Amino acid sequence: MNISVVTEFHLVGFAGPWKLQVFQAGIFILIYLAALMGNGLIISITSWDPCLCTPMYFFLRNLSLFDLCLISAVVPKTIVNSFTNSNYISFLGCAAQVFLVAFSAATELFLLTAMSIDRFIAICHPLHYALLMKRDTCVQMTSLACLSGGLMSLIHTASTFSLSYCGLNEIKQFFCDIPQLLAISCSEDITAEVVLIIINAIVFQNVSLADIKETTDTIPEKLTEGNLMEMSASKSVPEDEEGDLEEAVQEDKLTS
Repeated sequence: MNISVVTEFHLVGFAGPWKLQVFQAGIFILIYLAALMGNGLIISITSWDPCLCTPMYFFLRNLSLFDLCLISAVVPKTIVNSFTNSNYISFLGCAAQVFLVAFSAATELFLLTAMSIDRFIAICHPLHYALLMKRDTCVQMTSLACLSGGLMSLIHTASTFSLSYCGLNEIKQFFCDIPQLLAISCSEDITAEVVLIIINAIVFQNVSLADIKETTDTIPEKLTEGNLMEMSASKSVPEDEEGDLEEAVQEDKLTS
């Protein structure tokens, strides 16, 4: 088992004089506040307006929530480091940052896949959109995106921090990034993590395509079930009304 001797990392992404770092911190504050206001406005409007209680805005609300999580995992620490002129982050803080960034980014990608499926159904099957994209379906797709993103993030974080870090602890980035951590690791073999990143990329692409294919394949079955229900409802005419209709037709023939 590898035991790390590094207790903190040095982030050197924006090295320079303290005044320059304060200026950079001011820019980051403006960007962060703009992101907070924009995503917060989207979450508030889509939550309060009854007219926006549709699957598209449901996914958009969750996408904005994870976007807030993504930027909040990186930007506040960067701002504090710039003001305090201390670019250090603890080992556990780095691990938490890696997990949150990977979790938020992966979940956003899965949510974008769900949104593409939603738009496909809305464009190609508009008359059956309400039947196919129910609220339970949207909740299940969002939950699956969160679980998948959390699992991928946990695997990457555990694999990255199971390596040994000794001596060099400078990360050439303004946040803890997995490629930069692999570059400063003193472990002899980092092939496992690199292969894991490639496999996850391939798996994500295949899972996304499989989700879209499965959705398109199950659409005809759902539409058939809906049409059968409509036909059975339309054919449920009382027998006495059918008898009256036949008598009316026969009388019309006799009179003619």
